[in-house]
Amino acid sequence: MNVASGGFQPPSSADFVFSPFIGQSAYLTKPIALIFLSVLVISVFFFVAARKAAIVPSRLQFAGESVYAFVRNGLGRDIIGQDFARFVPFLFTLFTFILVNNIFGIVPFLQFPAMSRFGFPLVLALLTFVVFHAAAIKKKGFGPYLKEIMFMPGIPKFVYVILTPLELMTFFITRPVTLAVRLFANMFAGHLLLLVFILGGDHLLHGVIGLKFISPFAFAVGIALTFFEFLVQVLQAYIFTLLTALYIAGALADEH
Repeated sequence: MNVASGGFQPPSSADFVFSPFIGQSAYLTKPIALIFLSVLVISVFFFVAARKAAIVPSRLQFAGESVYAFVRNGLGRDIIGQDFARFVPFLFTLFTFILVNNIFGIVPFLQFPAMSRFGFPLVLALLTFVVFHAAAIKKKGFGPYLKEIMFMPGIPKFVYVILTPLELMTFFITRPVTLAVRLFANMFAGHLLLLVFILGGDHLLHGVIGLKFISPFAFAVGIALTFFEFLVQVLQAYIFTLLTALYIAGALADEH
């Protein structure tokens, strides 16, 4: 509809751009504030949960230990194997950081998933990129590791003409890019859908009388999508961390 005539302005990518709180600094915007808030929330939660650790845990201690055990055992030990322990802090930090920032998208008054800004998941993907390559180089050496990527054993030599560039692209470009895009796209699309139904329902509620009766249905869909979005937010934090663990496991695996 025409915005100038008072019609409904549908949500767009402009709703993901925020003006600075002070001046013109790009570092004083809502997404940056949410990132710092997430670090504070995570730090305070696990500090309080572990402050009075007991054999019989409190509910808060139990919740904190459950999250840690889930990452340590389910994403670290079971996937990476015997060398998993040194990667648990990274995986645990990655999972909790993404999870909290994703959930901010449905928290009242915050209502914005920071991972819907591409720069944040891209940085996390680059960290994963550095960690799994560094782990492989440390174990195998730079030359042998690069040779393993470029020249897969048991393949006819003429196939390397096609396979080697594809493998190099996969390990050095495709993996970090797809890791970042997957998280970004899900958070962006989910938040946009919520905006469409919630803002659309509000517009219908204040529109002509004939459309007011449709408003509750729009709000109902928005509420249902909020619960669905919560599942997606948790799942995306899990998938990002799971793929990171898989990449590390692959980097540490012996050549066959």
